[in-house]
Amino acid sequence: MHDTAKYLIHADITAAGVVERSDVVGAVFGQTEGLLGEEMDLRDLQESKKVGRIDVEIRSESGQSFGQITVASGLDRVETAILAAALETIEQVGPCRAQIEVSDIEDVRSAKRREVVDRATELLASFEADSVQTEDIVETVRQRARVEDITEYEGLPAGPRVADSDAIVVVEGRADVLQLLKYGVKNAIAVEGTDVPEAVADLTAGRTVTAFLDGDRGGDLILKELAQVGDVDYVAIAPRGRSVEELSRSEAMKSLRDKVPYDVVADADSPAAAIEENEAHDDATAVDSDRGPVTDEDGSEPAAVAGVDGGTAASETDSTEVASSTGPTGDGDTAAEETTDDEAEREHLTLSDHVDAVIRADSGTVRLLDDDLRVLAEGDADDVLSLVGDCAETPRTIVVDADCSQKILDVAAQRGVGTVVATGDGEYVKQPTSVQVRTVS
Repeated sequence: MHDTAKYLIHADITAAGVVERSDVVGAVFGQTEGLLGEEMDLRDLQESKKVGRIDVEIRSESGQSFGQITVASGLDRVETAILAAALETIEQVGPCRAQIEVSDIEDVRSAKRREVVDRATELLASFEADSVQTEDIVETVRQRARVEDITEYEGLPAGPRVADSDAIVVVEGRADVLQLLKYGVKNAIAVEGTDVPEAVADLTAGRTVTAFLDGDRGGDLILKELAQVGDVDYVAIAPRGRSVEELSRSEAMKSLRDKVPYDVVADADSPAAAIEENEAHDDATAVDSDRGPVTDEDGSEPAAVAGVDGGTAASETDSTEVASSTGPTGDGDTAAEETTDDEAEREHLTLSDHVDAVIRADSGTVRLLDDDLRVLAEGDADDVLSLVGDCAETPRTIVVDADCSQKILDVAAQRGVGTVVATGDGEYVKQPTSVQVRTVS
């Protein structure tokens, strides 16, 4: 009845003597019989399931009895209140005088409502914590699928492509493998400590091996041992004081793109310091090659620098001499001379000039250059793949007004292109070692 009751009547009982539960129940039925009329007879209400059984808890101390009475009611509020008041008319239980006082009429539905509110609040908090925003669905599914791809190679944590890939990435622990899997790198394997396993040493034979280690002393020790027992082709180091598992996607990809041949760090006390020094040297070289013509303080170009094979001053002198010797009838020759100078100037454009014309001018085009920075082909930036693939002569440099993508890198590596100059880094995971990428802000 408690499960279907609307109200619970709670009453306290005190008896001047020792009584038992049966005495209390008998007194309730006996002394309320006929008190409230036939419609409110307690026995009839119990038979019709409108009132539940009478629960009594009684205890005796020092010759007196104390206890609680609970009656479940399916009646409405008014009838329940009348029934509760009728209990207080009981004056004797068994042979003892007694007093019953109603302490509370509990609304069961109200209590259930409070339980519903509390539980709903818990469920909502749990639901919001576990919910996935719409914009995160694709990335969440992709990351989970990658993490589930983790396998074992000879008992070591590894990506699913380690066994059949011609290139592998050696990291320190399982967490590093998981992190790289999230970023799409599926050919990583962990050494699980500074003691390089024999399985990893054997795996490095005949493959392109990149050691991607933490920027601490432990990473340095692993690199030294790995180089002694196996073959290492390239080295990538996480930023100082950080581990691979802590890196964001952009940081991890940058570290892999900035990898250096092992020979660069072989004799260095700190591989991280050697890589930083190498990067600084590359940056300085890139700045020198991308710098435009040198100018004087007044903005004019020095004759010895701006001229072609002898300087502009010499060319101007030659032109003046030709004009003087030919007189007024030499206009045609002078025009031919100027045209020749213009063609020579175009043929000797610097890389900075090409960058200005293609990228900084927002031209939306691409230029393919040879070893002398002459234009082999030019077209729309969207056609860069077909231009590079169809170019009769192998380009040395690609200048494109677009981000450098993985497809551009792959085609450039296939054609033997040495440098790609683009507006920025696109979404690519593996950069061919033969292709240098430069970006223009």
